[in-house]
Amino acid sequence: MADTTETLEDRLSRIHRALSDERLDAVDDVLADLEPAEVALLLESLPPTARIKLWERVPGEVDGEVLLHVHDEVRSTLIDDMDPAEIVAATSGLDTTDLAEIFEDLPQQVAEDMLRSMDELQRSRLQETLSFEEDSAGRLMRTDTIAVRADVSLETVKRFLRWKETVPDNTHALMVVDRNGFFVGVLPLARLVSNDPEMAVADLMDHEVDSIQVTMHSRDVATLFQTHDLVSAPVVDETGLLLGRIVIDDIVDVIRENSEQALMNMAGLDEEEDLFAPVMPSAKRRAVWLGINLLTAFLASWVIGRFEDALDKIVALAVLMPIVASMGGIAGSQTLTLAIRGLALGQISRTNSSWLLRKEIGIAALNGVLWSLVVAVLAVLWFDSIAIGVIIAAALVINMLAAGIAGIVIPLMLKRSGIDPALSGSVILTTVTDVVGFMAFLGLATLFLL
Repeated sequence: MADTTETLEDRLSRIHRALSDERLDAVDDVLADLEPAEVALLLESLPPTARIKLWERVPGEVDGEVLLHVHDEVRSTLIDDMDPAEIVAATSGLDTTDLAEIFEDLPQQVAEDMLRSMDELQRSRLQETLSFEEDSAGRLMRTDTIAVRADVSLETVKRFLRWKETVPDNTHALMVVDRNGFFVGVLPLARLVSNDPEMAVADLMDHEVDSIQVTMHSRDVATLFQTHDLVSAPVVDETGLLLGRIVIDDIVDVIRENSEQALMNMAGLDEEEDLFAPVMPSAKRRAVWLGINLLTAFLASWVIGRFEDALDKIVALAVLMPIVASMGGIAGSQTLTLAIRGLALGQISRTNSSWLLRKEIGIAALNGVLWSLVVAVLAVLWFDSIAIGVIIAAALVINMLAAGIAGIVIPLMLKRSGIDPALSGSVILTTVTDVVGFMAFLGLATLFLL
């Protein structure tokens, strides 16, 4: 049993010291107390050399579970360090859903060896799972569902369960199907064990049960589990035929992955980015978005260059210019973040987006007036010029209105274009607030001060 009071940092320190001192018994002691997901987290938290050393000490019986929990990029580095026989052995104990998640990352020869090592039923189930889209309910579902018919008695169901000897993990209800295998409801286990054995399943089953289409996106499945407080749910095809089930364990992983993806994408990074990857591949990935940002920065600089005469004659403009861009950028980022979150949760649609836009314009107008007055007073006191105070106040209001509008419109446009708003929204927003802010401030100054 792991010491729940010990932090990841504590475990990392112990592992680092043990690996540095070549005390492999101490490494084994740490690993013996950890769950596969905790081992995966440790592996992701180590530089490449130490990671490989630790991986070599992970017990073979949990190798497959550990590979399942690490990020794709880390998984690839670990698999590269294993020979084909080790990989086949490590993944042999995984169920079909988990195996499908790893299968496509395997070298072709290893994947072929793995398929040959399976019996016909296992191979058929794996191929069926792989036939579904990667982020669909079909990839999440488990095929270990226990199904019973509505016209049988509870005693018949109990005999069937005794014959099976075990039930799959996270089974709180049995699926009920008709003679052709079409889903009709569920029978909670609590009702099975607490009612007259002679009663029929049809008398106790729940008919009004949320079923999940096999093609539903995993993000929508997670939302359904959250809003309906589900523990498990049946998966059906377009005709209603029962195919499997999805349980809460799998949805927790989806929610975590979606959160990580949103966070990393807002920085222009891949959600599978390895924190301890070598310098060159990491630099190459980040260079793409730095290059895009550089282009937008040049656009803002070009706008500033159009007002070179004004900047030469009035130094105060150069001093105050960053304030206009910064205030617009912060206001826009707040709106953008809320909009991206709303889109991710399915809260924003065509029917309410116009209302939301009007609301953000109102907020931007109120905050713009408030803070423009504050900045105007400070500018007048600083430079002893009422004209500069009025101009920067007007520019702030204009830019904050533009930021509020852009914060809603940009993610909506990107979403409709099939582009993830979290991945590129912030870059576009920064460009808008910089260009509008500089143009409004310097344009007004050129118009009224020169």
